[in-house]
Amino acid sequence: MATFSITHLQVTDDHMVIQTLEGTEIGTGQSVTVNSVGAIYNGSYTVLDVPIYRFMGVDDDGDFIFDADELLANQLLMYLATDDVARYALQPFGGLVWNQTCTWINNQKVIDWLGVASATSNDTAFITNCVAAANAYAYRRRREAGYFDSLNTAPGGDVELGTTMFAAALYRERGSVDSFASFEQMGTPVPFGSHGQINRLLGINRSQVA
Repeated sequence: MATFSITHLQVTDDHMVIQTLEGTEIGTGQSVTVNSVGAIYNGSYTVLDVPIYRFMGVDDDGDFIFDADELLANQLLMYLATDDVARYALQPFGGLVWNQTCTWINNQKVIDWLGVASATSNDTAFITNCVAAANAYAYRRRREAGYFDSLNTAPGGDVELGTTMFAAALYRERGSVDSFASFEQMGTPVPFGSHGQINRLLGINRSQVA
């Protein structure tokens, strides 16, 4: 979950535009929550656009109109059916919450990959941490590579497998030295996939392909 400060707000043609103090990585289709702005404006929204110019309204075809002569950074546009309000500065600032919890894989997928027949409560808790870290890493890296994915469903079997492999790699590094999951008294470790293979499955470290 990420939080940001809202500095400005406007409503035009049943669409609300907020401007944040900080830059965000929020994109079209993402869900956000506005708070501490006012009862009319507080709530959860789907981002419809990330404009870089002042919003002027909606034309007869339903397209957004912007003033290309007035550049405004860090804006988010969303639907809100209420009276028009000219753009104004918020004092004090409002709040914006972006919940980025990704749930592409779960514990069972990692346990199946590891071939663990049974696990102690300590093992289960650590696997849970590894799953959360792998989900967050995979989603963030794909966002950085230019992909727009659902937080709830993996975009494909390759991405799901790559995320699972990364979680398994994190689990097997516990108690290891320099990320090598092996100890002399335990014999030769079983290979579990290289980071390069994981990156290929996730589709990262290369340009996005349409």
